[in-house]
Amino acid sequence: MAADTSTSTPTKAVAEELVELCRAGRNLDAIENLYHERIVSIEPMGSDTMPAEMKGKDAVRQKTEWWGQNFEVHSAKVEGPFIGDGEFAVFYDYDTTFKPTGERQRMKEMARYEVKDGKIVREEFFYNAPPSA
Repeated sequence: MAADTSTSTPTKAVAEELVELCRAGRNLDAIENLYHERIVSIEPMGSDTMPAEMKGKDAVRQKTEWWGQNFEVHSAKVEGPFIGDGEFAVFYDYDTTFKPTGERQRMKEMARYEVKDGKIVREEFFYNAPPSA
Protein backbone atom coordinates (compact mmCIF):
# COMPACT_ATOMS: atom_id res chain seq x y z
CA MET A 1 0.00 0.00 0.00
CA ALA A 2 1.33 3.44 -0.92
CA ALA A 3 2.07 5.98 1.77
CA ASP A 4 -0.59 8.62 2.39
CA THR A 5 0.84 11.89 1.08
CA SER A 6 -2.46 13.77 1.31
CA THR A 7 -1.54 15.21 4.70
CA SER A 8 1.06 17.91 5.04
CA THR A 9 4.62 16.76 5.66
CA PRO A 10 7.84 18.77 5.70
CA THR A 11 8.91 17.04 2.47
CA LYS A 12 5.60 17.77 0.77
CA ALA A 13 5.68 21.43 1.84
CA VAL A 14 9.26 21.88 0.56
CA ALA A 15 8.42 20.05 -2.68
CA GLU A 16 5.34 22.13 -3.39
CA GLU A 17 7.17 25.39 -2.68
CA LEU A 18 10.07 24.39 -4.95
CA VAL A 19 7.69 23.58 -7.81
CA GLU A 20 5.78 26.82 -7.31
CA LEU A 21 8.97 28.90 -7.36
CA CYS A 22 10.39 27.07 -10.41
CA ARG A 23 7.13 27.49 -12.33
CA ALA A 24 7.41 31.23 -11.64
CA GLY A 25 11.04 31.26 -12.87
CA ARG A 26 12.26 32.04 -9.34
CA ASN A 27 14.91 29.31 -9.11
CA LEU A 28 17.33 31.52 -7.18
CA ASP A 29 14.64 32.19 -4.57
CA ALA A 30 14.14 28.42 -4.28
CA ILE A 31 17.85 27.97 -3.59
CA GLU A 32 17.90 30.77 -1.05
CA ASN A 33 14.77 29.67 0.82
CA LEU A 34 14.78 25.88 0.54
CA TYR A 35 18.37 24.64 0.18
CA HIS A 36 20.60 23.60 3.05
CA GLU A 37 23.92 25.45 3.33
CA ARG A 38 25.76 22.17 2.61
CA ILE A 39 23.57 21.04 -0.31
CA VAL A 40 25.10 18.47 -2.66
CA SER A 41 24.14 18.85 -6.33
CA ILE A 42 24.86 16.09 -8.86
CA GLU A 43 24.73 16.45 -12.64
CA PRO A 44 25.14 13.45 -14.96
CA MET A 45 28.34 14.93 -16.40
CA GLY A 46 30.77 17.69 -15.62
CA SER A 47 33.74 19.63 -16.95
CA ASP A 48 36.82 21.36 -15.59
CA THR A 49 34.86 24.58 -15.12
CA MET A 50 31.58 22.96 -14.00
CA PRO A 51 32.13 19.74 -12.05
CA ALA A 52 29.40 17.09 -11.97
CA GLU A 53 29.26 17.26 -8.16
CA MET A 54 28.98 20.61 -6.44
CA LYS A 55 28.76 21.22 -2.72
CA GLY A 56 27.33 24.19 -0.87
CA LYS A 57 24.57 26.69 -1.48
CA ASP A 58 26.99 29.23 -3.02
CA ALA A 59 28.19 26.73 -5.65
CA VAL A 60 24.64 25.76 -6.59
CA ARG A 61 23.63 29.42 -6.77
CA GLN A 62 26.58 30.17 -9.08
CA LYS A 63 25.70 27.20 -11.31
CA THR A 64 22.10 28.41 -11.56
CA GLU A 65 23.19 31.99 -12.31
CA TRP A 66 25.53 30.69 -15.07
CA TRP A 67 22.64 28.71 -16.58
CA GLY A 68 20.40 31.79 -16.54
CA GLN A 69 23.08 33.93 -18.19
CA ASN A 70 23.81 31.37 -20.92
CA PHE A 71 20.35 30.09 -21.84
CA GLU A 72 17.36 31.93 -23.24
CA VAL A 73 14.25 30.06 -22.09
CA HIS A 74 11.42 30.08 -24.63
CA SER A 75 9.19 27.84 -22.52
CA ALA A 76 9.47 25.82 -19.35
CA LYS A 77 7.14 23.18 -17.96
CA VAL A 78 7.50 21.95 -14.41
CA GLU A 79 5.57 18.81 -13.43
CA GLY A 80 5.22 17.39 -9.97
CA PRO A 81 6.16 17.11 -7.28
CA PHE A 82 6.19 13.33 -7.02
CA ILE A 83 6.63 12.74 -3.30
CA GLY A 84 8.31 9.86 -1.48
CA ASP A 85 9.56 9.33 2.05
CA GLY A 86 11.97 12.22 2.69
CA GLU A 87 12.45 12.77 -1.03
CA PHE A 88 10.63 13.97 -4.11
CA ALA A 89 11.07 14.25 -7.86
CA VAL A 90 10.23 16.97 -10.38
CA PHE A 91 10.09 16.73 -14.17
CA TYR A 92 11.34 19.71 -16.18
CA ASP A 93 10.82 20.29 -19.91
CA TYR A 94 12.67 23.28 -21.37
CA ASP A 95 12.79 24.84 -24.82
CA THR A 96 16.01 26.90 -24.77
CA THR A 97 18.62 28.60 -26.90
CA PHE A 98 22.25 28.38 -25.80
CA LYS A 99 23.24 32.05 -26.17
CA PRO A 100 26.95 31.55 -27.01
CA THR A 101 26.16 29.39 -30.06
CA GLY A 102 22.56 30.31 -30.88
CA GLU A 103 21.66 26.59 -30.83
CA ARG A 104 18.04 25.98 -29.89
CA GLN A 105 17.19 22.73 -28.17
CA ARG A 106 14.59 21.03 -26.06
CA MET A 107 15.85 19.57 -22.83
CA LYS A 108 13.94 17.25 -20.55
CA GLU A 109 15.21 16.33 -17.12
CA MET A 110 14.09 14.59 -13.99
CA ALA A 111 15.41 15.87 -10.68
CA ARG A 112 15.41 13.94 -7.41
CA TYR A 113 15.61 15.92 -4.18
CA GLU A 114 16.31 14.73 -0.63
CA VAL A 115 14.88 16.69 2.30
CA LYS A 116 16.11 16.69 5.90
CA ASP A 117 14.91 18.99 8.66
CA GLY A 118 12.85 21.03 6.19
CA LYS A 119 15.71 21.80 3.77
CA ILE A 120 16.87 20.24 0.50
CA VAL A 121 20.19 18.53 1.24
CA ARG A 122 20.76 16.78 -2.11
CA GLU A 123 19.60 17.18 -5.68
CA GLU A 124 20.42 14.89 -8.58
CA PHE A 125 19.54 15.45 -12.22
CA PHE A 126 18.84 12.92 -14.97
CA TYR A 127 18.66 14.14 -18.57
CA ASN A 128 16.88 13.15 -21.74
CA ALA A 129 19.25 15.14 -23.90
CA PRO A 130 18.83 15.52 -27.65
CA PRO A 131 20.73 12.93 -29.73
CA SER A 132 24.31 13.74 -30.65
CA ALA A 133 24.95 14.91 -34.19
